[in-house]
Amino acid sequence: MAKANEKKTETKKDLYQIITNKFIEALENGIIPWQKPWGGVAGGAYNVVSKRPYSYLNQLCLKHEGAYATYKQWKEKGGQVRKGEHAEMVVFWKFLKTKEKDEDGEEKIKRFPILRYYNVFHISQVEGDKIDALREKMEDAKNINKGFEPIEKAEEVFRDYIEREGIKYEEEASDRAYYAPMRDLIHLPERTQFKLVEEFYSTLYHETTHSTMKKGRCDRETDTLLASFGSENYSKEELVAEMGAGMALNKLGIDTEKSFNNSTAYIQSWLEVLRNDKKFIVSAAGKAEKAVKYIFNEATEVKDEGNEDN
Repeated sequence: MAKANEKKTETKKDLYQIITNKFIEALENGIIPWQKPWGGVAGGAYNVVSKRPYSYLNQLCLKHEGAYATYKQWKEKGGQVRKGEHAEMVVFWKFLKTKEKDEDGEEKIKRFPILRYYNVFHISQVEGDKIDALREKMEDAKNINKGFEPIEKAEEVFRDYIEREGIKYEEEASDRAYYAPMRDLIHLPERTQFKLVEEFYSTLYHETTHSTMKKGRCDRETDTLLASFGSENYSKEELVAEMGAGMALNKLGIDTEKSFNNSTAYIQSWLEVLRNDKKFIVSAAGKAEKAVKYIFNEATEVKDEGNEDN
């Protein structure tokens, strides 16, 4: 039976482990969660009240696209969660303040983040005349967006980013795609070598996400350059780039269905990392989101998100 679950302010749940377990389960079933195939600019999950999309990490964890809300929010919208429906979980950072004395004995206010969660229900789990009308309105909006041409926007965002940052870019006939930090260079094979257009843009934004590692951008360079192939830091940077590409293409409205690398060896390598570090996926998702905001020239200030992902 559905219950009125509100925001959890104190919990003994190990949210890092819960999130990690979701990814481990998907990988064990042969699914690469961060390669989730969104489609269209209306894709993705969002809160029905605030109209704001959930964070990238929550997008990966939630089962459906479209409108979500808490039990209370659906009631306020004139709907009723059906009996027997099970809630999903969205997480957010709650920043708490504490007073500490510095070396001179002066009190300073420090803010530190704690991971919290809400229970939410998808619109498909809710009934009521007002909700039916809302569903129709959402379908109409989705149809309007179908004429959007995302490729031009992808070129524009990338061009604005490399011009703003002075990054060199080259395409040449080759079998390698990489970002060279010492030269601040993004290198890709010629776009005509890619079988699918979305494969090209996915690769382009993967390497573009890598380029945000530089000091003065998103500052991941020190850990990454010192990392050896296969190490935890190396794997984390690769996951940041994988997630960054997925999030960028989602923002651009590009259908990301493509021939993913779902080989057993590839999946096992990620399983090993996730099983060894329960905070790995949360950390990488946060860095990816920061990187994509930087690429899109959006504000990246740290703020309390307690009232956003609800």
